[in-house]
Amino acid sequence: MKPIAELPPKDRRRIGFVLTDIDDTLTVNGRLPAVVFAAMERLLEAGIHTIPVTGRPAGWCDHIARMWPVTGVVGENGAFYFCYDADRRRMIRRYRRSDRQRRLDRLKLNRLQEQILRQVSGAAVSADQSYREADLAIDCSEDVSPLPDSDVKRIVDLFESAGATAKISSIHVNGWFGTYDKLSMTRQLFREKFDGELADMRDRIIFIGDSANDAPLFGYFPNSVGVANVRLFVDKMEHLPTWITNAEGGFGFVELVDRLLR
Repeated sequence: MKPIAELPPKDRRRIGFVLTDIDDTLTVNGRLPAVVFAAMERLLEAGIHTIPVTGRPAGWCDHIARMWPVTGVVGENGAFYFCYDADRRRMIRRYRRSDRQRRLDRLKLNRLQEQILRQVSGAAVSADQSYREADLAIDCSEDVSPLPDSDVKRIVDLFESAGATAKISSIHVNGWFGTYDKLSMTRQLFREKFDGELADMRDRIIFIGDSANDAPLFGYFPNSVGVANVRLFVDKMEHLPTWITNAEGGFGFVELVDRLLR
């Protein structure tokens, strides 16, 4: 991982899209600093699209797509993308699984929830679970005392034993049914929103994240950035970011924006 200050001018001048994780990438201690929101506005004014790619729930993503200076948002680890059309005053929603599939998935996830909470002491359902449409988020460090790695692995094992996909973020273990992920839904968003194939636009995109569930995106994008706290997860990631910021969380995001717009 090389310092973001070394990002070559020729590479940064090509960037037209900033894809970003939210938790511990835009946030600092669970809050969104004003300078981070201002940085997204600066990108918008410069003609650069910001697109959060997050594990956060549909309820949050509706708000983000409507009220943040972003072009769209991929949520629940790739279950959907939302884009708000301000001119027509309507929300565009695209899901990877049908309404019927999501209803059936929810029944299975509810049973898994009971099993996980019964078998893993200290685990809890995420506080934002009520706003989710496609996955189950088990809190492993956000509003509970951090669980040991062995318990986090046990949660993952329980999801996978039931045929679900499981991913570990800096705060949750998310589980869902289906083969989608953040990258596959990002591909769909670019195809439908920007009329282009993601693979053909990679040199115009920079991705920034912080944890193990961002590793596929770190590996896919040549211009990938980890905020400084990504160092906590390097031994758990198959792919590392190309660049790294000096600052942690949202302040690292601002550092990237400063570099892009200097």
